[in-house]
Amino acid sequence: MSEDALHSYLQKWLQAQPAQRLALPFLDASAQAGHLALAALEQEWIDAAYGIHEAHVAQVKLNWWAEELAGAAASGGRHPLTQILFAAPQIERIELADWLAPIQAAMAQHEWPSASDFGEQRARAEALHGALARLESAWWFGDATKAARASDVAVADHLLHDLIQLDVAETRERLPLPMARLARHGLDRASLQHDSEARRAAVRDQLDDIAKLMQATDKASLPLTLFRGLQMRENKRLLRRARRNADPLARLREARVKPAPGSVFRAWAAARDWRRQSGD
Repeated sequence: MSEDALHSYLQKWLQAQPAQRLALPFLDASAQAGHLALAALEQEWIDAAYGIHEAHVAQVKLNWWAEELAGAAASGGRHPLTQILFAAPQIERIELADWLAPIQAAMAQHEWPSASDFGEQRARAEALHGALARLESAWWFGDATKAARASDVAVADHLLHDLIQLDVAETRERLPLPMARLARHGLDRASLQHDSEARRAAVRDQLDDIAKLMQATDKASLPLTLFRGLQMRENKRLLRRARRNADPLARLREARVKPAPGSVFRAWAAARDWRRQSGD
């Protein structure tokens, strides 16, 4: 795979996770290509699950990936990202089920309406993002069973990212806020497009629930990859600032655009913990 081709896939991932640019210098050169290819591949699946509004188009794309990964062990893969992954030594740790679980969960996203409450919203997100966390745990640490903490980090990140897109909710099948939260604050699909005290209160309630989910990650000693460790630290900062702000949604958007002061230290801390947890 040419560096230019890899660069194009990585840019899509870094556009969604801009702070991860700060993590790149901490990657070991020998494993860098595989770690980056896996992150870029996951972004392809996430984009298909949430970014393609035509369900049949998303299904075709995801089905292609399922077929690609099912045959890659024998062929080495047709897609440039697959070729990198199946040439890496970590591939011996990954079962076919590890590859297919996120794809199957991504397909299911298009069948679901808006969640009724936060518990259901979290469970739905865990189906896909928990599967991604298990895949990452197997790739980075050789043990998919240690992914519970990473799953919570990934779910919280998805719910935050979804909330940032609240203004365009009217055009989406699944809303970023659960139906019970809309009812509590007297909101409907159309009113989510406009700033109001009710919308700010609903966003703040959503952030409170996401913050509780993030707090659970502090109690777990399970390992996090370099990328998940930085993601956790950045989102904790983001949550603190947004929850204190008069307009939490505006603060979310502002803070997510670019890494804030202190992000370099958070990247270093994530790298330190990742190396310790992996025994390096």
